[in-house]
Amino acid sequence: MENDREAENEFSSHFSLHKVDPGKPASLTWQRKLDCAGKVPSELSVTFQDVMHLAPMGFRLWRQFKQEAAEGKIVIDVFKKRFVTGNHSIPLGGIGAGSIGRSYRGEFQRFQLFPVTCEDVPVLANQFSVFVSRPNGEKHSTVLCAKNPELAKEATTSGIGSWDWNLNAEKCTYDGLFPRAWTTYDGEPDPEIVIVSRQISPFIPHNYKDSSFPASAFTFTVGLDKTLKIEILKLEWLRIGNFMFPCPKCLVYITNKGRTSADVTLLFTWANSVGGSSGVSGGHFNSTMKTANGHPPVTYAIAAEETADVHVSKCPCFLISGDFQGITAEDMWHQIKKYGSFDHMACDETSKPSKPGSSIGAAIAATLTIPSDSVRTVTFSLAWDCPELRFGGKTYHRRYTKFYGSRGDAAARIACDAILENGKWESQIDAWQRPILEDKALPEWYPITLFNELYYLNAGGTIWTDGLPASQSLSTVGNSKFALQRSRQSFNDGIDNIPHQNDTAVEILERMTSALEQVYAPAVANSAMGTILLQDGEENIGQFLYLEGLEYTMWNTYDVHFYSSFALLMLFPKLELSIQRDFAAAVLMHDPSKRKLMCDGTRAPRNVLGAVPHDIGLSDPWFEVNAYCLYNSDSWKDLNSKFVLQVYRDVVFTGDKSFAKAVWPSVYLAMAFMEQFDKDGDGMIENEGFPDQTYDTWSVTGVSAYCGGLWVAALQAASAMAQITGDTSSENYFWIRYQKARAVYDTLWNGSYFNYDNSGTKSSASIQSDQLAGQWYAKACGLSPIVDEEKERSALEKIYNFNVLKVKSGSRGAVNGMSPNGRLDQSAMQAKEIWAGVTYSLAATMIQEGMLDMAFHTASGVHEAAWSQQGLGYSFQTPEAWGVDDKYRSLCYMRPLAIWAMQWALTRPKLLKPEIKCEAIEDDLYARQHAAFSRVASLLKLPKEEPKGFFQVLYELTCRRLAH
Repeated sequence: MENDREAENEFSSHFSLHKVDPGKPASLTWQRKLDCAGKVPSELSVTFQDVMHLAPMGFRLWRQFKQEAAEGKIVIDVFKKRFVTGNHSIPLGGIGAGSIGRSYRGEFQRFQLFPVTCEDVPVLANQFSVFVSRPNGEKHSTVLCAKNPELAKEATTSGIGSWDWNLNAEKCTYDGLFPRAWTTYDGEPDPEIVIVSRQISPFIPHNYKDSSFPASAFTFTVGLDKTLKIEILKLEWLRIGNFMFPCPKCLVYITNKGRTSADVTLLFTWANSVGGSSGVSGGHFNSTMKTANGHPPVTYAIAAEETADVHVSKCPCFLISGDFQGITAEDMWHQIKKYGSFDHMACDETSKPSKPGSSIGAAIAATLTIPSDSVRTVTFSLAWDCPELRFGGKTYHRRYTKFYGSRGDAAARIACDAILENGKWESQIDAWQRPILEDKALPEWYPITLFNELYYLNAGGTIWTDGLPASQSLSTVGNSKFALQRSRQSFNDGIDNIPHQNDTAVEILERMTSALEQVYAPAVANSAMGTILLQDGEENIGQFLYLEGLEYTMWNTYDVHFYSSFALLMLFPKLELSIQRDFAAAVLMHDPSKRKLMCDGTRAPRNVLGAVPHDIGLSDPWFEVNAYCLYNSDSWKDLNSKFVLQVYRDVVFTGDKSFAKAVWPSVYLAMAFMEQFDKDGDGMIENEGFPDQTYDTWSVTGVSAYCGGLWVAALQAASAMAQITGDTSSENYFWIRYQKARAVYDTLWNGSYFNYDNSGTKSSASIQSDQLAGQWYAKACGLSPIVDEEKERSALEKIYNFNVLKVKSGSRGAVNGMSPNGRLDQSAMQAKEIWAGVTYSLAATMIQEGMLDMAFHTASGVHEAAWSQQGLGYSFQTPEAWGVDDKYRSLCYMRPLAIWAMQWALTRPKLLKPEIKCEAIEDDLYARQHAAFSRVASLLKLPKEEPKGFFQVLYELTCRRLAH
């Protein structure tokens, strides 16, 4: 109860609550008719030029994939062909307990119940159905789903083909506004009955309890009697290692407009499957909880609320396909059709395990009588329980186990709570969304897209742990991932060589060695590294993971999180801080184990001291970072700057000075690490002639608009953060460095925009849509602008007129690169792509400058392409990119969450404002501070790269010449 009160108090401090009519859709929604076929997205076709440019890397990546797959590792499979459809809608579930997708037509699809595993194909036996009987003998029945073309194939092997798939989808409408959805069946199947189905999931900002639940409720409202009886069926899926499941609720209103009463039965069927071929793998039970072969089972529970007016009956097990003694899907359907319930059917409460090749399911039915001109409701729920997550021989538990235990027997209780608590969820969600929906200053498409892009925090492979140390298998105990002794010796040497009057560097290094020692303390040896940065009394909210994309499977990809993190920070700030602690701890780590790079076939350390990792890992997150292997991301020029800027933004938004002090050593080291990339000592970092940034197929050389601007902003943020932590000498030092770098950055100005880079090559004059990323973040953080206002406005107008308006009149978003002559920059694949997340961040930059019409027109191109009915079929699977030919790359991607940066710019959240009072310091004092900083930087230098072999150089040159 104490946890309940804490969750309610935290939510109430942000939003005011009132009762909501669950049968009435929100005022603005994403809408489709159920007979809408949905455009199937077209995948990017690679040109000959792109093939030649990427051929060496692609071959190595294919060979690496084959090798790792043979070893049974979790791999990044960019070669896998996925089942692609354009009918996705609001997915089911909270955060971090798995996700089940739904189509607006009614299917349950895109099962994401295991880390990195996505089963896209619908499980057609999972359905809601309705049966109506009138006193005059008139009867109607149908599955509440538009008929799927795959059903013809199912009919030959499965009894579900005998069900009544006769819904007139033209008369049915779907309304979606994440995390809620409404489907209206107007006169279906009975012409005098209207059914409104409301689905809701516990995605509730600032509620860190309910938002973690793996349950769903579906209510067909019937009766007002508060006496509650819940019939629960549990389905156990054995032989499953680890996976997750979600928590939605659907409320269905039934209105009888006829002159006579109607007997109505609502049926909920669920297959014992986690998607794909799992349903026919055998060994499944529909009975009490058991375990098999040492693996925890996955348990589903389906439930219905029984009241004085609603009678609930159940069919604990029926055969969907294959060989199984007992009731078939056809028997089950005809029993309801004939009697309206399962009361006349002999059902065993337990079942034998299913055989390989056979699929079984369960059903629950709610029966009620609806008088003429009356409205009733019925509530169903769905829950699942699989508490364990396994990575690299370590076993973690999900967040919801803090409230339901980790024994794997909680599905029934979660299903019950979904029925009991959905009204509270509805009020909280409505209170959060209503002010934005009612803001008449916003274009109608914007709130719809703003909320619906949040689908990714559910369906982006999210994992949320309980924060406790993992248990570890005996085979992995004692495996050291980090070179503690080497690190400690290096920093002890560094301390001895720095004059102690420059105590900032000394203190940083001493805190570094202390942190390294903590990593090996028995109490935290199996904990995610970020927990060592929790201060006394701070809540451990757990660790949070989400994928870069369903095709690019890396956890918490940091260069992309830079854009998407506004959503987490505004809605679940404790999770955002947890992610930042994990990366702050990773900056302090050194992992000398080697990984193979796909760009040239060489091997590099997995993680080096001072470098912000590209991602937090894949198969062993937190302990084996940098699953990315195309290039050595330690040499990227954007990651460290992005870390400093995000940390500072999070500090001034939350006001958490304890967090600031805990991560300050990592911020200082991240800045010191970048010193090696200032080749000429002018205070500005230089790119090194390869794609050393988030645009990882687009090479850049010298001072660049993107990385250079981020560096200038990061210097200012480091100065401001030093002030917050009480480090006056660093505050002054970084401020002087900021002023020097800002002057160099300004040399990129060409009179109307900032050049892509200063290399003097043909592409260096490219108009990059993301050229003002540093300016955007600086102003979002409340810092001083890094460029003059008139230059920023000129650059934004240039980008708008060229990158936006010259691509289908602005109906597709902003293309990444455009030549000054108004043609696409063809120098790299990514230069000629449109990135949804970058378009949103560009619009946020425009909003900060008061250019609202331009901002909304720019961002509306993403809405038009991804979310409109005339668009490209990307709804609820917004890709990373699409081209001017309307073909996508990487569906279901993290970066489009950047639309919340627009909301940040519109709402201008109240930020902590440090008073930066940088005093003029004498040259000799600055020189001593710089010497100390440089000494730390020298300890962090990357080793020189080995020269490439003659044939390697010849091959790469040949590919480049053919590409151009």
